[in-house]
Amino acid sequence: MQSNRTKHFKRAKRVVIKVGSSVLTAKTGLNIQAIQSISRQICALMDSGREVVLVSSGAIASGMKKIGLAKKPKEIPKRQAVAAVGQAGLMLEYEIAFGAFQKQVAQVLLTRDDLCDRKRYLNARNTIRTLLSWKVVPIINENDTVAIEELKFGDNDNLAAMITLLMGADILINLTDIEGLYNKDPRTNSDAELIPLVDTISRGVERLASDIPGTLGTGGMLSKIRAAKKVTKAGIPMVIAKGEKENILGALFSGEPLGTFFVPEKNKLPSRKGWIAFTLKPQGKLLIDAGAALAIVNNGKSLLPIGITDVRGDFSVGACVEFLDSNETKLGIGLVNYSAADIKKIKGLKSSEIESRLGYKAYDEVIHRDNLALTG
Repeated sequence: MQSNRTKHFKRAKRVVIKVGSSVLTAKTGLNIQAIQSISRQICALMDSGREVVLVSSGAIASGMKKIGLAKKPKEIPKRQAVAAVGQAGLMLEYEIAFGAFQKQVAQVLLTRDDLCDRKRYLNARNTIRTLLSWKVVPIINENDTVAIEELKFGDNDNLAAMITLLMGADILINLTDIEGLYNKDPRTNSDAELIPLVDTISRGVERLASDIPGTLGTGGMLSKIRAAKKVTKAGIPMVIAKGEKENILGALFSGEPLGTFFVPEKNKLPSRKGWIAFTLKPQGKLLIDAGAALAIVNNGKSLLPIGITDVRGDFSVGACVEFLDSNETKLGIGLVNYSAADIKKIKGLKSSEIESRLGYKAYDEVIHRDNLALTG
């Protein structure tokens, strides 16, 4: 499996690198030395012929130093204001650091709403592609100044995963303050052992990660594992590694077995299904019976009304909705052809009975297989 890991790094031409707050911040604000080090390493990757997209934290730490705050504000408007102040300082430091190697940078601020709309999603992709073609480094962060809770990505681990899918990148590198995923928290357990490779992200792995909290950022180890789950299902590998390690990026691309490597799945989701599965925010839930679950999971079928046992939430036609089995285990997600109100009326019926119940029939399927992605 080590040779498989080396192969992925060797083949990677488009790379997404996420750098967390724990790497980029110091007690007095931004860690300028870390910014310079990461920038230098990214420039070396670019000089080797690779494209690099950077997802960077650090705006709030930068803003706190400028304003003179000792603690991160709890109120959302104040946090957004601090981020607005800090974003300019963060970009300035990157501009200086990359400028030392004759590289230009561009700021790209996004909200989840930008990626949930298909047209805006494609426009964001085209913009970033253009920057890469110009040899400019896109530096991406969440637009904290305007994002409200329902439009937030949650954390930059999730944002990095979405950008990786958006750009069809070859690998996601998540740089943090510890070496990778351990079997227990290494900061409190001296006998903790690093897990060098994860070939399947099971519920056991997620439970393990939930016991290792974050320090400075909003996302702990669990958010990184969830990010890995998204990209590996799309056939893209991810590695978690220690950002402070000297020349960490060069070492990874040279084949050194550092950090924790997450093996991509062979049967990867197509681009549009990846967008449905991991970018859109679910508006409701459908519970389905065992027969429907078997047909969808094992035989690649659409979801028909006859297999639906319950409808939760209030959503309209075209909404993104999760579907769960009888044990309420999430199986996948898809775009519905009928509203929640109409699905409640036709659940359990054959497709031939839809028109007599509703007075019309737009589709035989509640979710067509082309608009459905398995995520369980």
